[in-house]
Amino acid sequence: MPCCLHDLADAQTGHGTSILKPSVSDMFDFEGELAVIIGKTAEDVQETEAMDYVAGYSCFNDGSARDWQKHSSQFTAGKNFYRSAGFGPWMVSSDEIDPAQLQLTTRVNGIVKQNINTSQMIFSIAYLVSYVSRFTPLSPGDVVVTGTPSGFGSKRNPPEFLQVGDVIEVEIGGVGVLRNIIASS
Repeated sequence: MPCCLHDLADAQTGHGTSILKPSVSDMFDFEGELAVIIGKTAEDVQETEAMDYVAGYSCFNDGSARDWQKHSSQFTAGKNFYRSAGFGPWMVSSDEIDPAQLQLTTRVNGIVKQNINTSQMIFSIAYLVSYVSRFTPLSPGDVVVTGTPSGFGSKRNPPEFLQVGDVIEVEIGGVGVLRNIIASS
């Protein structure tokens, strides 16, 4: 899957607020990602024109209930618990930075868990915007999250899942630091 989409707006919460660990999940995970914010209506956009539809960028923590993701072949349930994903702290406009040259670092309780440059992303932002716009129209304010690098908890040996009280920071150079504390739902 080229990127992750949150279907429900209520799954997102802002910078400095609590991310709620679903009470029905024992496998709640983090995924630091670059968020791409759409600036104008995009429908069936060609990859060569896709960057014209981007208003800016922010940080995203795609909280994932891994046990719920595995209920079916679709990730919808595992990615849409109420206030399970952090977003922010602000938007940096598309003309301020080169999104293909940003350092993304995710920390859990101050310990680096993910660290990669966006130049190593599998899919370019232009490709992702074009791809998504081909199966659904994108509206101003819609957010496409770009996918996460290795290092997230479920792929660690042994696996490391988030607990109430954990502090998650997603830092993207030139964009900012998204900080959330895990709370019980």
